[in-house]
Amino acid sequence: MPRLITAVIHHQALRQNLDVVRKSVLNSKVFAVVKANAYGHGIERVYASFKSADGFALLDIDEAKRLRALGWTGPILLLEGIFSPQDLFDCAEYQLSFTVHSEQQVEWLQQHIYPAQFDIFLKMNSGMNRLGFKAQHYRKVWQHLQRLSNVAKVTHMMHFSDADGERFGQVGIDYQRTEFEETIQDLPGERSVSNSAAILRYPHQLQSDYVRAGIMLYGSSPDYPKHHIQDWGLAPSMSLRSEIIAIQQLNANESVGYGSSFIVEQPMSIGIVACGYADGYQRMSPTGTPILVDGIRTRTIGRVSMDMLAVDLTPIPQAKIGSEVVLWGQSTTGTILSIDDVAAASGTVGYELMCGVTARVTFINQD
Repeated sequence: MPRLITAVIHHQALRQNLDVVRKSVLNSKVFAVVKANAYGHGIERVYASFKSADGFALLDIDEAKRLRALGWTGPILLLEGIFSPQDLFDCAEYQLSFTVHSEQQVEWLQQHIYPAQFDIFLKMNSGMNRLGFKAQHYRKVWQHLQRLSNVAKVTHMMHFSDADGERFGQVGIDYQRTEFEETIQDLPGERSVSNSAAILRYPHQLQSDYVRAGIMLYGSSPDYPKHHIQDWGLAPSMSLRSEIIAIQQLNANESVGYGSSFIVEQPMSIGIVACGYADGYQRMSPTGTPILVDGIRTRTIGRVSMDMLAVDLTPIPQAKIGSEVVLWGQSTTGTILSIDDVAAASGTVGYELMCGVTARVTFINQD
C-alpha cells in the first residue's frame, strides 16, 4: 500500500476563496495566480475551481502551455515577462500577455520582426526595488512602447511591498500608491496594482482594473497574525494528513529524536507520525509546533527526521496506531489548523510550506 501521508486538495475551499476575491473587488477583473505549480497544489488540480476567474497569472511559459492544454482560452499573464527573444514566439502562438520590467525586454520587443500584437503589462518600481522601471524612467518607456507596431496594449502595473502592514511607520501602501499615481497621471491605460493583501485590506481605496489574487486563494492570510483566515472568510485549500504509526511510553529524563533536543520531564506518551522533511515538513520546526491528532490540537516534540516526527499525546490519551494526524489544514472531524499557525511556529510563511510538499506525497482531490 502507498505511504500513509496525503495532501488533500479541497475544491470547495478554492471556490470559496475565489468568491471572497470577487466580493471584495466587485469592479475589478480577477487574475488567479497559479505560479509555482499553483503554490504547490498543482495547476491541473486547481484549474476546474479557478476557471471562472477572468485570467491566470504565472511565471513560466511551460505552465502557461499546461493551462492552454486544459482548454483555457482566456488571458494568461507572465508575471516576470520574457527571458529571451525566443519567448516572444511562444507569447504570440499561445496568446500570452507579459510583464515588461527591463530595458533588455524592450529591446527584444523592438527587434522582433513579426507583426504579433502583444498585450504588455508595464511594471513600475515604486519602492519594492525588485523589478520594474523607477518613476523617473517609467513615462519614457511607456512612450517608447506606444511607438512599437507589435504592441497592441499597455497596462500600468506595480507591486506593493507592504500591503500587509506598515512601511516606515505609515500605512503600507501610501508611499507606493502616491508614487504610482503621480507617475502615470494623464497616461491612458488600465491598471493592475492589487495583490492578496491589498485586495483584502484596501478594496475601496485602490483603483485596479486587474487584481492578482495569490496566497489568499489557497487559504492563507496575507497579513497573519493581524488577521487569521477566519477573519477574511477564507478556508484551507490543502490539508497535509498522516497517521500515528507507533506509540512510545517514556519516563522522566528520557530523550526524543536526533540530538536528544527534547528531554522528558515526567512520564508521557508520544506518537510517531509518518511525515518528515522529505515530505516537505520543515526540519526547522521546533518543539511546540501545533499539530492535530484525532482533531485535537497538540504539539510536536524533538527534532523532525527525514521520514518521521514525534507528537505529544498527553491531550489525546485515546490516540492509537492509525489515529489521524493533520500537519496543517482540516481534519476529518472538521477542526482546522491554519497553515499560518504552523508556519509561524517554524519561522516561515504558509507560502513556503504549501510550495514545499514533495513528489512522494500522494495528492487527493476532494470537493
